[in-house]
Amino acid sequence: MKKFLLLLAASLIVFSGCSKDDRSSDSSAAAAEKKKTYEFNYAVFFPATHLQAQTADAWAKEIEERSEGRIKITIFAGGTLSKAAQTYEAVESGVADIGMSVFAYTRGRFPLLEALDLPVGYPDGVTATKIANDMVKKYQPEELSGVHTLYLHAHGPGILASRVKINSAADIKGKQVRATGLSAKIVDALGGTAISMGQGDAYEALSKGVVDATFCPIETLKGWKQGEVIDYVIDTKSIGYTTSMFVVMNNDKWNSLPADLQKIMTDVSDEWIAKQGAAWDKADSEGEAFVKDLGKSFVSLSDVENAALVDAMAPIYDAYVNAAEEKGLPGTEFLADIQAMLK
Repeated sequence: MKKFLLLLAASLIVFSGCSKDDRSSDSSAAAAEKKKTYEFNYAVFFPATHLQAQTADAWAKEIEERSEGRIKITIFAGGTLSKAAQTYEAVESGVADIGMSVFAYTRGRFPLLEALDLPVGYPDGVTATKIANDMVKKYQPEELSGVHTLYLHAHGPGILASRVKINSAADIKGKQVRATGLSAKIVDALGGTAISMGQGDAYEALSKGVVDATFCPIETLKGWKQGEVIDYVIDTKSIGYTTSMFVVMNNDKWNSLPADLQKIMTDVSDEWIAKQGAAWDKADSEGEAFVKDLGKSFVSLSDVENAALVDAMAPIYDAYVNAAEEKGLPGTEFLADIQAMLK
């Protein structure tokens, strides 16, 4: 009996020691995890001086501050880490940990989300940005499954800036209009001739009369100085289109983060939806002020003419819906939801 009690006591001591060691080990691992830092690169196609790049930088700094330095994000602006058109693939493959770019730069890659850019009458960047995020959260599109989506943002409504006065939808017919991608389809639908060129070439084309007008967000008239070579800004917000942009993260890098740090990134991203949209509206306000200071004219169309603009967009809506549904995607519902949100 005495021998048995001695063995039992020894066993208890051993197990007690193991339990303490386990707790100590768990505590040490938790402490080490709390001290671990995660460093990520962030590919941004905007130049560092652009307000959108600066807003992205503020997002990164906010995450670092809230994580108490456990997350450090280094921004590579101006396409230095990845060119704009390759940014999504760069994030997906891990070349970039985080990336910001434009869905439309890889047309056909995001067939459901193409509806976000349609000329549905966005009034401002805050609205366009909010709708883009709400739609992605609701539909969880498979086309974004290759990355972790942090948030989206989108510029204010595209307007028509022209060298010649335009008072009606019919006045656009026969005009040469600088436009690319979706805006080129808008020009075609209105009977104009779309001339594809980048913003960097638009100033000279307008100044020399190569084109009569350009479709663009009004902030472009200051950012690219195009306000100097146009005479009229035509309010076409009734068919205001946008360009939707993504901020996404490599799936493996996202999954490497502990839950508390994931929550910080999610919380900050949710807050930046409004901030990034507001940055677009600030840029639009500055663009409008720039053109007004130059003494250029602003043209408002009548209700009848705005209705004519909207009616002319029907083929563009139909083409989107048909293309989406041919791929088995809910194009009709997606577009209807956007239009309902705008109302």
